[in-house]
Amino acid sequence: MEGLVSNWSSTARTLPKSYIFPPEKRPGQLNFPLDKTIPVIDLSNYDHDPTSTIEQILKAGQEYGIFQVINHGVSKELVDETMKVFEEFHAMPAKDKARECSKDPNKISCRLYTSSENFPTEELHYWRDALVHPCHPLDEHMQFWPQNPIRYREIVGKYTVEVRKLANKILELIIQGLGLSPGYFSGELSENPVVLVNHYPPCPEPSLTLGLAKHSDPSLITILLQGNVPGLQVSKDGQWVVVEPLPHAFIVNIGYILQVISNGKLKGVEHRVVTNSSVPRTTASLFIYPSNDSLIKPAATLADASNNPPLYRAFQYKDFRSYYVSNRADAKKVHEFVDRYNS
Repeated sequence: MEGLVSNWSSTARTLPKSYIFPPEKRPGQLNFPLDKTIPVIDLSNYDHDPTSTIEQILKAGQEYGIFQVINHGVSKELVDETMKVFEEFHAMPAKDKARECSKDPNKISCRLYTSSENFPTEELHYWRDALVHPCHPLDEHMQFWPQNPIRYREIVGKYTVEVRKLANKILELIIQGLGLSPGYFSGELSENPVVLVNHYPPCPEPSLTLGLAKHSDPSLITILLQGNVPGLQVSKDGQWVVVEPLPHAFIVNIGYILQVISNGKLKGVEHRVVTNSSVPRTTASLFIYPSNDSLIKPAATLADASNNPPLYRAFQYKDFRSYYVSNRADAKKVHEFVDRYNS
């Protein structure tokens, strides 16, 4: 755990060579435009105008691959408490964090690492520490979650239940918009939700490195709590733009799996994370993952051989996930893996 960025970054004046990205991939500039055109969808409008809400979600998924939701049903108090406990966890000494994440002998239900899961073999490192743990079923995994900070399990347990409800609600609206059968995404296509808490300490040379490089999420959808510190960027019209932090809002990313199932009607957004030199940034993502053995392919009603042929081949999720991780989420390579015309 001595390698955690948060363990040594406060005394760093320059970046170690292994954190310096090649010129064509590093941010370079530090001021990026703030994009206020990314849709912000008020979910409370669904009750009196469901058609409009569904249309907004589908349009955002088609044009941007990302949108923000407000009035989403998760209380502001719970959002604030959850972010506070995540920030407190990452502020603990490295040895304490390591102890809190070492209760599971199988190293499945709670893990702490720096940069990526490929850290020992990767040539370049990301400027981040990551805490990750599954959250369903709770009674199976929660026993291995951190017990410190105090109330971590209580607060994060409540939070994951509420955010899973939100994810399921959004997925049902997408189902209606795509014309799929009710409950299409239930069961194995969404039974493996995982919490990922990323922490990006202040960086001495933010123009040279990244918190995360360009990628699309390997999920059905991702529900992100960004907090109040900007850092998330999406690729739009050939340039990187900043996703505006909105208090208590959630960012919804269309994942690559939903792009495949929708046969390209919705797109997985390409995004990255930049760092800054002054303040730490902590974010929390709930990834809605399929089970490892689930078969991923375009929905039959959205792809037919004559009028709308399938754009993607069928594959098992575990094969996709393994390829995704081993190739560091490289967008071009991932597309080649799922593209039926390259298979």
